[in-house]
Amino acid sequence: MEGVDYHAEERKKAEFDVESMKVVWAGSQHALEISDRISKLVADDPAFRKDERTMLSRKELFKNTLRKAVYAWKRIVELRLSEEEASRLRFYVDEPAFTDLHWGMFIPAIKGQGTDEQQQKWLPLAYKMQIIGCYAQTELGHGSNVQGLETTATFDAHTDEFVIHSPTLTSSKWWPGGLGKVSTHAVVYARLITDGKDHGVHGFIVQLRSLEDHMPLPGITVGDIGMKFGNGAYNTMDNGLLRFDHVRIPRNQMLMRVSQVTREGKYKQSDVPRQLVYGTMVYVRQTIVVDASSALSKAVCIATRYSAVRRQFGSQNGGPETQVIDYKTQQSRLFPLLASAYAFRFVGEWLKWLYTDVTQRLQANDFSTLPEAHACTAGLKSLTTSATADGIEECRKLCGGHGYLCSSGLPELFAVYVPACTYEGDNTVLLLQVARFLMKTVSQLGTGKQPVGTVAYMGRIEHLMQCRSNVKKSEDWLNYNQVMEAFEARAARMSVSCARNLSKYANPEEGFAELSADLVEAAVAHCQLIVVSKFIDKLQQDVPGEGVKRQLEVLCGIYYLYLIHKHQGDFLATSYLNPKQAALANDQLRALYSQVRPNAIALVDAFNYTDHFLGSILGRYDGNVYPKLYEAAWKDPLNETVLPDGYHEYIRPLLKQQLHSARL
Repeated sequence: MEGVDYHAEERKKAEFDVESMKVVWAGSQHALEISDRISKLVADDPAFRKDERTMLSRKELFKNTLRKAVYAWKRIVELRLSEEEASRLRFYVDEPAFTDLHWGMFIPAIKGQGTDEQQQKWLPLAYKMQIIGCYAQTELGHGSNVQGLETTATFDAHTDEFVIHSPTLTSSKWWPGGLGKVSTHAVVYARLITDGKDHGVHGFIVQLRSLEDHMPLPGITVGDIGMKFGNGAYNTMDNGLLRFDHVRIPRNQMLMRVSQVTREGKYKQSDVPRQLVYGTMVYVRQTIVVDASSALSKAVCIATRYSAVRRQFGSQNGGPETQVIDYKTQQSRLFPLLASAYAFRFVGEWLKWLYTDVTQRLQANDFSTLPEAHACTAGLKSLTTSATADGIEECRKLCGGHGYLCSSGLPELFAVYVPACTYEGDNTVLLLQVARFLMKTVSQLGTGKQPVGTVAYMGRIEHLMQCRSNVKKSEDWLNYNQVMEAFEARAARMSVSCARNLSKYANPEEGFAELSADLVEAAVAHCQLIVVSKFIDKLQQDVPGEGVKRQLEVLCGIYYLYLIHKHQGDFLATSYLNPKQAALANDQLRALYSQVRPNAIALVDAFNYTDHFLGSILGRYDGNVYPKLYEAAWKDPLNETVLPDGYHEYIRPLLKQQLHSARL
């Protein structure tokens, strides 16, 4: 029935003020007001419809995305939206498009690596979208190993130009979003060669297409790399391939903030420290962590609402069946993901602070926290995106068969999200970078050099190697000091164990390769410690209202106790816990599931997502699932006719065939 709220009874159970929790989720009252206003603006505009997306052909889909992206830009200009508001609008339109790379990679690359003059020339054009840019780094043959890129930029001193060239098939640029059909310009990463000397990979601004008729310029071969995983999903993006045949660009189109090539062809470093480039990386990875919390919270919102609507088994005397959300097996899979969405939100907030702190330090030529910030953002990008990709798929399974329908929103959400495990650093490669940093930190412990930031706990290594948990009853697991010591001891012991095993190898690189699986596990332990510590820190801050604080405490408990349960082997193998203490952690976890149950619907309401943004019949705010699923089925193109195309050609002759007995 229209107008009926099937979740009304669930919403009455809430033990906290949902409006206050919305502020906590958004980060501030100001951020909530912007999100509220912009999400409704998008939801109420029929031009941003997306319910037909999974049924369109690739060409229709792509054209539709171009229409939406250009219309969104028009609205941004007409409404004079601020940068923050424009960013929210693109977020709520919820469709990967060339604009993501233009604003998210092309512009930051010029801001981070371009000189003042270069920024003055290119940024006004980019800000007005008079040029459209992408970020051309990845190649057919190299992704994670940036130093292995093969595209060359050779300086020609006679003409004061660089010659950009793709010497092999594997040097073709492959994957950059926006490149395939739209971008007019790219920041291209290529090996800089002067006087026959290779100076490694540098960035160059290269025009790809004419600003008059959009045709590729001479020497440039460019196109789309083809269909990708899923219906709709990332197929709205023109991920491209690009080859250069001796394309000439002016010398001043090399991004020269950090290093330069003079008119005479001399390569030199500028006064600006190389480390400034890392600032951009910290920024991009911070946005990826925040995006992880958004994607996971979407999936969790859909699965939680549907779990409250869906009833199966357990009918007493002909009464209603049991809500699926009341089964402990459902809670033990769903509620840790709900807790993770909040945990990733708060660690994302902290990373925003870290980015500001790192930027200020870099400007003051203080690079002391940079290695730690770099390792920390790499690790958190890996941890949160892997957990989110797995979590979205788990939410699909939690919705049973209907979760497999495109109209549930979950297949497309999964397909559009999973590339995050690969782009901006393959997740396993990133964890190995974290592990290198941890090994270096352990090796310096005896030298008097104090570990800082997220590895500060390593400064108490002697205590952490010796201590044992003194948990005696399940409630002891609600003591944050106990919890922090457990996660610190586990992380420290796993790192020290790896370092000891590494020391047995005469060749450290050979040891690192051999022990890489163990090193990845140590890195995960370190990163989980960071997320737990930032969730606990959040609870020490000014949280609005006792009810809100209580729910956050319950979610925090679920997050860390679920990790202890899932990684029980680590905690037992490092001898910090005994089996009885691990069992007590599980008892406490079950008790917390019961406490979160009456608040589950209100906790996902606090994400403040419109039905348009969720794009899911199962996740509808009003819970009116079954009539809407039935309605949606009839909108499928297959149902436009009663007889399918091909009936007269194939099915009718099959049904009318005359069978003759075969003679053997």
